[in-house]
Amino acid sequence: MAENNEKEAALIEAALLEAVLYLETDPMDYNILSRISGLSKDAVGKAIEVLEEKYRRDDSGVEISRIGGGVMLSPKQEYWDTLKERYGKKNEIRFSKAALETLSIVAYSQPITRGEIEAIRGVQADTMIRLLLDKSLIREVGKKDVPGKPAQYGTTREFLRFFRLESIADLPKLNENEASRFELGS
Repeated sequence: MAENNEKEAALIEAALLEAVLYLETDPMDYNILSRISGLSKDAVGKAIEVLEEKYRRDDSGVEISRIGGGVMLSPKQEYWDTLKERYGKKNEIRFSKAALETLSIVAYSQPITRGEIEAIRGVQADTMIRLLLDKSLIREVGKKDVPGKPAQYGTTREFLRFFRLESIADLPKLNENEASRFELGS
């Protein structure tokens, strides 16, 4: 009987977290979910596991996505092609080849300065850096310890969310030729 009560309590906790995740539009880490729900961090972890199991079934159109150290509800990947025409447009950002190239350099070489980006690209990067800063895909992460103390840039949580990555380590791996494109002096 105690086991049934524990299962019932776990389902109720999962339902509470499901409602919180439904209402939130950004990935939420376990500490924030704990604070919002009043559940312990361990209970949040167990409730997320219950939800992940629930959403694995074929009769569910959503899943728990792990993005930037947090979790959020999102449509299952296999349904996105059907849904993106209506629901993807408002979140879709169109990038020029130059913007994508600059973003790739920052993502794979961070922290990196404007001058280093320009040395890799071979062209000025001010406009692309401003665009990526405005879109909150990169941010200033510090100053390089060299004369002039230039700003260093890195990717943001919004970058992880946009590309549906849990962490920067989830970026596609580059082969030797591809990796050399992101090094200074190449």
